[in-house]
Amino acid sequence: MIDQLIAKIKETGNPSVVGLDPAYAMIPAYIRREMTETWGKTPKAVGEMFFAFNKAIIDAVADLIPAVKPQIAMYERYGLEGLSAYIRTAEYAREKGLVVIGDIKRGDISSTAEAYAAHIGGAEIEGESFDLWKEDFITVNPYFGIDGIRPFLTPCQEQNKGIFILVKTSNPGSGQLQDRLVDGEPLYCRVADLVNEWGAEAMGACGYSKVGAVVGATHPRQGVELRERMPHIFFLVPGYGAQGGKGADLKGYFDKDGLGIIVNSSRGIIAAYQKDADFAGPEEVGPEFAEASRRAVIAMKEDLQNAV
Repeated sequence: MIDQLIAKIKETGNPSVVGLDPAYAMIPAYIRREMTETWGKTPKAVGEMFFAFNKAIIDAVADLIPAVKPQIAMYERYGLEGLSAYIRTAEYAREKGLVVIGDIKRGDISSTAEAYAAHIGGAEIEGESFDLWKEDFITVNPYFGIDGIRPFLTPCQEQNKGIFILVKTSNPGSGQLQDRLVDGEPLYCRVADLVNEWGAEAMGACGYSKVGAVVGATHPRQGVELRERMPHIFFLVPGYGAQGGKGADLKGYFDKDGLGIIVNSSRGIIAAYQKDADFAGPEEVGPEFAEASRRAVIAMKEDLQNAV
């Protein structure tokens, strides 16, 4: 799957991934009214809102981007109806030819990790296999070590899926643990070495592993250090846009061919209409709101191309 992701990045000329992380306040009023009139003030209505919102954005930007990244927590808060919207979103994105990165950040002991690995490995029932979550990659927490990682490596190798392991995250408090010194080096460096080790088991034809790393845009110095330390590991880069990351911060994240990373923007794209002067706020805007997302994607693409 890493080979397909890189092919899509080359095809679009755009190493961007749109984070489909909807919040109720982002949903234009016309969608909220339609769904609450049909389904009442219920989780079902919210699930339908989220899917309609996501579908409009995917339709507006699918020709410009290689991938989308839905964050499962935004859907889980609304229970089964939210999860249904998550799965339908992933399925629709695939229908549009997009790679789907499920941002689930799972991690646990081996038996539980094996169950979580069904996100990319599927579920088997009496010899029948089911791809229930419609994801091509997922994000994984390495805190349990190889016991929590091994179950995810199997679908990477056998089913051509992929994972991105948290190494240096974009949030301000990440240094409380990730920057702690272990034998004279920050913990994130030790995790990077493990990702290299685990990734060697699942190399793609493109020279990058199906095991990738999450490296935040908000730590440019560490990003350059980690690119040198992990030359065959593809980076998923959060923290662009709303968290302060810019294309100029990412020059050292790219490899010599201008590849090696895919950069996430969530609020900056899906809620772009709320800040675009040409569009009304959530109470007045109509279906044209998604055009603001398209503009935001084009601006991000240009910013990243300048960095390359």
